[in-house]
Amino acid sequence: MDPFAELLQEHNDMLLQLKKLNEAARLFSVNGYSARNLKQIVSAMKFIEEEVRVHNRKEEKALFLVLERYVDGPTHIMRNEHKKLYARFLKLESAVERVKKHKDSFSAIKNLRTSAQQIVQLFVNHIHKENHILFPLAQRFLSREILREIAKRMH
Repeated sequence: MDPFAELLQEHNDMLLQLKKLNEAARLFSVNGYSARNLKQIVSAMKFIEEEVRVHNRKEEKALFLVLERYVDGPTHIMRNEHKKLYARFLKLESAVERVKKHKDSFSAIKNLRTSAQQIVQLFVNHIHKENHILFPLAQRFLSREILREIAKRMH
């Protein structure tokens, strides 16, 4: 199994959820509170909380550990971004809770929109770095044997 194919597919799944999150938050800021849009935001957040956590663990415990045998700069940056993404996710959770309590609050909705935009931007930039810099670089210099080791560690 190609570990990069799996990670790239997971990134594509994340990008789809991020698009849904961004659109629902945009609609909140345009139209005000909507149970439907809130449900979409909560659904995207659930995906992030459950699926992205597993994905990041695969990267950190399998790919990054192996890559760090050779170089640690890029993986250090990616690990720090994972931490920033989690912190931003907590802010988004807080913004959602505030909107749930104060459905008519312009400031709560604006905060939700800003939090959603920020996490989407961070995620898209992070995924871009991995897809277009880290993964291709690793694929070029890792042997098939090491790729199998990474795939095994991922599962």
